Amino acid sequence: MRTIALDLGTKVIAYCEVAGGEVLQRGTVSSLGGLEPLLGSKATPARVAIEACREAWFVHARLTEWGNEVLLVDTTRSRQLGIGQHRRKNDRIDAEVLARALERGHIPVAHLLSRHRQELRRQLSVRRALVETRAQYVTTMRGIGREHGQVLPTCDAEEFVKRMRSARISDELRQVLEPLLLTVDGLQLQLARVEQRLDELSAQEPVVAQLTTIPGVGRIVAASFVSVIDDARRFRHSHQVESYLGLVPSENSSGGKVRLGGISKRGNSYLRALLVQAAWVILRLPSCGDPLQMWGRDVVKRRGNRIGVIAVARRLAGILWAMWRDGTVYDAAMAAKSGARGLRAAAQSTEQRAAALERAAKKIRRPKARPSAEATSSP
Repeated sequence: MRTIALDLGTKVIAYCEVAGGEVLQRGTVSSLGGLEPLLGSKATPARVAIEACREAWFVHARLTEWGNEVLLVDTTRSRQLGIGQHRRKNDRIDAEVLARALERGHIPVAHLLSRHRQELRRQLSVRRALVETRAQYVTTMRGIGREHGQVLPTCDAEEFVKRMRSARISDELRQVLEPLLLTVDGLQLQLARVEQRLDELSAQEPVVAQLTTIPGVGRIVAASFVSVIDDARRFRHSHQVESYLGLVPSENSSGGKVRLGGISKRGNSYLRALLVQAAWVILRLPSCGDPLQMWGRDVVKRRGNRIGVIAVARRLAGILWAMWRDGTVYDAAMAAKSGARGLRAAAQSTEQRAAALERAAKKIRRPKARPSAEATSSP
C-alpha cells in the first residue's frame, strides 16, 4: 500500500507521501475534501498516519470510508519520532516525519475509541462545559452580592437560582443579577437534557452501574472512566491503567540514580481530576470499615492529605479497571486483598451482584443522599 501522513492544522492539512525512503509528493489542502483526489475512493488505497487530536475521529472515519488504513499516532510519544526536534516544527516537516516513521513501522499507535464511547465522551464534555459555566456565573453573582454588602444563599450551584428567587436582597441587587439568573436558568434546562442523554447512554453500558457499586463513585465518574478506557482488555495490569491516566510518579533515571517526582499527569486530565475528587469523597465519608477508606486515611496520617488523596485515586483507578475486567461488583472484603489482584479472585454469586447493582441504582437515582465528585463544577 502507499504510505502517506497528514498533519491536521487548524487552517490547512499538510500531506506527504513516501516510498523507499524518498518523498514522492507533498502539499497542502484547505479541507478534508481537498484530499479526495489523493485518498478518495477512486485513488489507490494507502496506509495513512494522523496524530490523535480533536478532529482525528472524524478524519479517521472519512478516510476509512474511502478505503484507506488509518493509524492514530500517540501524541505523548510523537517526539520519539523526531517531531519538534531542533526547534523546527511545522506542518510540512511533521507530515514528512510521520510518513517516514510509518514506512519504517515505528509509529506509536494510539487507541481509537469505539463509536458509542465517542458519543459518551462528547456528551460528558458538553455536561462539563455547562457545569463549569454555571459555576462561573454563580461565583460572579456571589462576588457582586459582596460588592453590595449582601451575602447570597449558601447552597449547591443547581439550587442557587431557586434560592435566589425567594432570597431577601435589595431590589437594586436583584435587578443587577437578573440577566445572570436568567442565563443560569437556561443552563439548567440544557443541563437537564444532557443528563437525560447521559442516562440513556449509560443504560446501554452495564459496566457503568457495575462501577458505581464503589462508595464515592457516581455515574459521571464511572461513565468518564468507561469513555476513556474504552476496553479493559487492552491493559495487562492495573499499573498500566494508572500510568495511562497520569497517576504514577514521574521518573528520572539518568546517571544511574532513580529520582521520583510528582505524578506524571499524562492522559485525560478530566478523568484524573474526577478520580481525585472521588478519592476525597471516599476519605470524607463517615467511617464504614471500608478497606480502601481505611488504607487511604492511614496514608494521609503518614504522608499528608496531598499524597494520600493521590494514592487513593491511583488505587481506585486500579480497582475500577479490575472490576470491569472481571465483571465483578465492589466487594470490600476482596478489595482489602491488595486491590486489583484481590478482585480477580472474587467468586460472586448472582444474588450478591444483583444486590450491589440495586444499591448502585438507588445511589444514582438519589444523588443528594451522599457527597459526590460528579457535582463538582470543574476539575
